[in-house]
Amino acid sequence: MDLHYLFLSLALIIFFGRVLGDLFNKFGIPAVLGEIFAGIILGVSGFGLIEINDAIKVLAEIGIILLLFKVGLEADVHQLKKVGVPAIIVATVGATLPMVFGAVASYYLFNLPLATSLFIGGTLTATSIGITVKVLTDLGKMNHRFAQIVLAAAVLDDIFGVIVLAVLYEFAKKGTVDINATLTMIFYIATFFVLAPILAKIMAKLINIFSNKLQSQEFIPVAVMSMIFFFAFLSHEVGSPEILGAFTVGLALSRRFVIPLAAFLKVEEKEKMAEKIEHSIDPLVFILTPIFFVSIGLSLNLKAIDFTSFDFWKLSVVLLIIAVLGKVLSGFFIKGKTKEKLLIGFSMLPRGEVGLIFAELGKNSKLFDDLLYAVIIFVVAFTTLISPIILKMLAKD
Repeated sequence: MDLHYLFLSLALIIFFGRVLGDLFNKFGIPAVLGEIFAGIILGVSGFGLIEINDAIKVLAEIGIILLLFKVGLEADVHQLKKVGVPAIIVATVGATLPMVFGAVASYYLFNLPLATSLFIGGTLTATSIGITVKVLTDLGKMNHRFAQIVLAAAVLDDIFGVIVLAVLYEFAKKGTVDINATLTMIFYIATFFVLAPILAKIMAKLINIFSNKLQSQEFIPVAVMSMIFFFAFLSHEVGSPEILGAFTVGLALSRRFVIPLAAFLKVEEKEKMAEKIEHSIDPLVFILTPIFFVSIGLSLNLKAIDFTSFDFWKLSVVLLIIAVLGKVLSGFFIKGKTKEKLLIGFSMLPRGEVGLIFAELGKNSKLFDDLLYAVIIFVVAFTTLISPIILKMLAKD
């Protein structure tokens, strides 16, 4: 793509994403749906004005990385610790139920090959942490207990998804799974989440020292952006999603985060620094995050779906029931009120970009034919679009 066409694409993405987001919000519909809908209209499913490419994907990834950093920066770490056990239960159940029942139904009910069935099950494990966080933030619910459970569970679910994807992709290519390689990946990810906050604290201390020596407050936001990208890189290197590296940095720099064994790393004037970072990052989040959600709409090829096919509906209805119930029921495995359990379950529902990644890999690996690919796209689209609407209804006080 020529550079000037990229500029035109970005102009359309940013403008229509903002307009439709605000328009949907005005009518009581979550803004994130307006942004996704803008992508559907602009992309292959609509007028075909924009074809998603690597440049748009990079900007979209930066947008979601900054959003997760901001969420980590504002997170109450003590509250996250309190909901640790429920979050693990929700993440485990929410990943296991859809995968097991999705694979079993595909293999025994529809007589699909084992590798294909496992990949379908793996696709249903996904949760789009970006969509969930954006909806709950827009609803002003991120400080509620259920939202903290969802945030921690979605982070874990993203890790589960990456591990499942790596294992299934290897199985699809070689017909076997390297257990040692899988265990090594899990060890690297666990080590990263133990050491990353400490390393981030040390780097934050150095940033503060350099800022004072240089007598330049503008140095702080620039250095923090470098930190975000660096930890996104480290996160990818150990096998976990890049957004989790940014989230970890946000947690480490948050006002309420203290490492018990490393109190000496506490940054001077922490409150002031956190506010300056947040103030500096906000404009970038505001501009770049919608690109991510518009890109989801651009990636949805709804024209590939044959809505008149009986086989399509037979597969879709079964997998959709499994996809919905597998996530919604995860909220009922912990203590709480029924409304809170439903909020947790439907917050875990959207598959978004994670499900699309599974779909593309399944298609490229020849595991999904055109029919299965269309079914997966439909399931991903339905769960992505319905979740914000139901959450909006449930979240009403």
